[in-house]
Amino acid sequence: MKLRVGAALFGLGVLLLVFAAGLPFYVAPAVTKLPYDLEPTTSVAEAKNARFLKITRVGDSVTIEVPQADLVSNVEVIPQPDDTKDRLPKELKGDAVIWDVYQTVRRTDNQDVVSQYSTELALDRISGAAASWKEQWLNETGADGTPVGNVKYTGQIYKFPFGTAKRDYQIFDRDLKRATPAKFLGTEKIKGIEAYRFEQRIDNEVLNTPESSIQTLVGKFAPGAAGGQIVYSNIRTVWVDPVTGAFVNVREQQHKELRPTTGTPTVLLDADFNYTDDTVSRSVETVKDNRFKIGLISFWGPIVAGVLGLLAVIFGVWLVTRPEGGAARHRADPTPTRVDQEPVRDSDTAEQPGVLTDEIPPASTNWKSEDPTVPTQRPAPGEVEQR
Repeated sequence: MKLRVGAALFGLGVLLLVFAAGLPFYVAPAVTKLPYDLEPTTSVAEAKNARFLKITRVGDSVTIEVPQADLVSNVEVIPQPDDTKDRLPKELKGDAVIWDVYQTVRRTDNQDVVSQYSTELALDRISGAAASWKEQWLNETGADGTPVGNVKYTGQIYKFPFGTAKRDYQIFDRDLKRATPAKFLGTEKIKGIEAYRFEQRIDNEVLNTPESSIQTLVGKFAPGAAGGQIVYSNIRTVWVDPVTGAFVNVREQQHKELRPTTGTPTVLLDADFNYTDDTVSRSVETVKDNRFKIGLISFWGPIVAGVLGLLAVIFGVWLVTRPEGGAARHRADPTPTRVDQEPVRDSDTAEQPGVLTDEIPPASTNWKSEDPTVPTQRPAPGEVEQR
């Protein structure tokens, strides 16, 4: 029984040690990738007292104004596991996921839509950066029939890599249609977790705007100008969880203005968007859950399994090799026989013929028998045999 228990413990210990060694090398990499079945998420940002361009078309009549109001932006990310399985090319199979993303910006006072966009793209499962996929698209007009491949995503867009480093990254900007650097500025505590802060500065970049749109705006705000351009600036600050690469908080200080060839520039957008407190709280809770899962598999799991495995191996070897309990049994001293009668004395033997004596005659004692059949003692040399 002892040998069976010891062997079982030894085998269990070896299994636990193998399991501990395999967790960080084989299991942990699987949980540090974007899953195919990720749940849809919604991020909400608000801009207080923002100025924004509003164009209203009623029949042939067009009204253009720049009102002021509070704005709310909803960005919804919807992973597409079926499309990921069926539509990705061979070189991206297993390494990328397809996401659909929708954004709507509304006024908070009357819920009028200020702007909208939708897009479909592929993201690398580890780095979180845009993957090179020919079928990606971006729709900013709301019209049907958006051409596939009308945008080329690069850099980080909706998340950073698992294991984000303290270095600069490229972030894709939807207005510029290209990625620009985001500098690492340090670490900050957000609701109890440490986040990396990155800042992307876009200063006075001229946007690629259709000439028809420029002429419409110039006709409204600078009638005497022959033309103009829309200049765009943005300070985008993102706080990133370094373990999962998820956005914990985001702030965008956006500014757009029409600069006509002659006349005064007109502000078309001046908004400071910040994640709502509820969005930040939900992001923090999600980060904590995912950190726990990753830490359990990549750090605590191997330690616990390794310690238990080592203890099981040691105890199993000890059970198999330890000696039997107690010292070996030695032969006991003979138990003295109980004598119920008085010991026989020499004097009594002499008086009682026929009773044996316990005295053994010496070997040198000479004796003879009257019975001729009993052999006599052999005489010593030089001695005559006596009868």
